[in-house]
Amino acid sequence: MADALSSATDRIEDAIARIEAATAARTRANNALVRRHETLRSRMAEAIAALDDVIAQAGVITPGEED
Repeated sequence: MADALSSATDRIEDAIARIEAATAARTRANNALVRRHETLRSRMAEAIAALDDVIAQAGVITPGEED
């Protein structure tokens, strides 16, 4: 009986360790995704600003800015 209890306890502890490892891996993956999203958002903002500058320098009138 003690061996069965010990075996069950070991299996539970192993399962908990696997769950903790999976949770940690998912957290790392989510954090990496957040960093990638922030980088992409920043680069897109820079690209749009650069395009706005090009359009302004070319003298193109955008809708809503007509004189």
